[in-house]
Parts: sequence; C-alpha cells; structure tokens
Amino acid sequence: MPADAQVRPSASPERLLSLSIVSHQHGALVHELLRDIARSCQGVEVLLTVNVPEPLPFEPDAFGFPVKVIANQTPKGFGANHNTAFQLSKGRYFCVLNPDVRLDSDPFPALCRALDSENIGVAAPVVLSPVGAIEDSARKFPTLPSLVRKALARRQTLDYAFGNEPFSPDWVGGMFMLFRREVFERAGGFDERYFLYYEDVDLCRRLARLGYRVQLVPAARVVHNARRWSHASIRYLLWHIASLLRYLASTRR
Repeated sequence: MPADAQVRPSASPERLLSLSIVSHQHGALVHELLRDIARSCQGVEVLLTVNVPEPLPFEPDAFGFPVKVIANQTPKGFGANHNTAFQLSKGRYFCVLNPDVRLDSDPFPALCRALDSENIGVAAPVVLSPVGAIEDSARKFPTLPSLVRKALARRQTLDYAFGNEPFSPDWVGGMFMLFRREVFERAGGFDERYFLYYEDVDLCRRLARLGYRVQLVPAARVVHNARRWSHASIRYLLWHIASLLRYLASTRR
C-alpha cells in the first residue's frame, strides 16, 4: 500500500464480492450508490478511495456491510487507486465501478455466473442512461483509422448490436467491470502509467492476449448517471491524449 494512503478500517470478514469505488469529491454520489448496494446486494465489501480530501456525508459503518475508506494524501490515477484497493480486498470477485453508477437491482448474480466460465476474464452489465438509452460501454479495440472515422461521423453509433444474449466485445468501459480475483491478479491489474483514460482498453487487450474474453451480460443492467467532470478542465483533455498515444504505441509492440 502506498505510504501516503491511510485506511480507516471497519469490520471486514471474508466476502464474496469486493467493490472498489473512487471518490474525487463525489461524496453525495457515493452515498447514493452505497444505499443502492445496501438495498440490492448481498455478500459485499466496499473499498472506497477518497482521492482528494473531502468530508463524507455518511458514516462508513451505516450500511450493513464493511466499508474500508482509503484516504489519499495526494491524488492517484484511476488504475493506481483500484490496484491499491485490490491489494486490500478479500473477495473472490473484484468489481471496479464509478460513483455515478446506480443500481435498481442486483447485477452480480448474472455477472458471477458468466465468470464461472474459465475463459471469461471480465464481465460487465448493459449500461443505461438515466432515460433508458443503451450507452456505448462495449466497444471494439480502437485504431487510428477507427478513431478518425468516429470523430468525423455525423451520428455516433454503437459498435455492437445489443440483444438478449451475452456477447463478447473487445472491451468494456471502466465504469463497471467485474473480475475473478485470480484473473485480475494474473493480468497484473491496471497499468498505472495510464493516469486516466484507456486503462480499461489496455487491460481488456492484455486479458485477450492471455486467452480471456470479455462478456457483456444483458441480464445485468445498471444506470450510469454520467457526470462529465472531464469537460471542466484542459488537464483532462491532455490526459486523454497522452493515454491514447500510449495505447496506440503499445499496440505496435
């Protein structure tokens, strides 16, 4: 664990599911998500990383399941935060999810069943917008030509047709990814050289190289109340460009 991360422990017996959430002054959203988890899910522990100092609008022991709070003294990147949470987790399954995800029902039974197949490395639900539209959370691996075509397209389209049956996209978005513990460990977790963006693409690509597939499970659905914090700062654009260039360079090796 990094020297500047402080953990405020709560009771945490062995759990089936470890859920990793990172808050960057998103305490109110985290509170909503924790209440959803308490209503909908069983057998979980939550590892909540407070990436920048903020007062939490809730008590970590108020939800009926363990909530470990990791308080960073300096901000970490997406992958570094989730990797640290993984090292502190105990569950057989490890889930990465954003604080702006909402759960109307328990998505984990269907996702865990998908991971019972040895060649499935990561499972993900269908991600819906607050008005019920399917979000573009399952995509093909990006290439420079495909990125140019998408940028020039008059209308954005989904890379895959969503139906009622599970299918295997190239990668799924980091707002919700569920792994078997041993698979995440074998892959080495997220590449921490990606501070933000493309770490989910990179990990799915490395899993594919290890012989694992991604599974999108339509029986599991979550709502993504997307908050576009990244539109507020030029820093996020620069991180996006840097991560894209790193990813494209990695595909040439």
